[in-house]
Amino acid sequence: MPLTLTTRAVPPVPSGAGGPPGESMTRARIPALMRGARGRCPACGEGRLFPRYLKVAPFCPRCGEELYHHRADDAPPYAVILVVGHIVVPLLVLVEELFQPPLWGHLALWLPLTLALSLVLLPPAKGLLIALQWALRMHGFDPSSAEREPPPEGATRPPLTPAAAPFAS
Repeated sequence: MPLTLTTRAVPPVPSGAGGPPGESMTRARIPALMRGARGRCPACGEGRLFPRYLKVAPFCPRCGEELYHHRADDAPPYAVILVVGHIVVPLLVLVEELFQPPLWGHLALWLPLTLALSLVLLPPAKGLLIALQWALRMHGFDPSSAEREPPPEGATRPPLTPAAAPFAS
């Protein structure tokens, strides 16, 4: 049975369903993913996605895009564990085979490396996942979605500056 490549993983959204007038119903995925990996808003690419280490801002401080709809949960740590494991384990085996260091040498090398790689890769992984959800209009990022929730208590949309108006959604 031949495999076919599809261009959309989800059915197209009807034109004019939710969102402000004139907003395209498709969102550019690759630019959004690159912005998310850099810790920037997937919509405008300028606002910070994380005000603290892994805390997601409820709204983009630059364009006001709602970011509280994300459902990152455990996916970023799983992805980071997979990537770090594929980096550290082959290196560990290689070093063991070539140099046969004592146990304390392994501990002194691999534990800090594993911890550092994990801590460095977690924010980009979480940003990528949030940006993917935004680009695919998952989990309330679609204005016409039944999953759409009100903002969290105490979260307020930042005032838009005139320069941010073109990014407002």
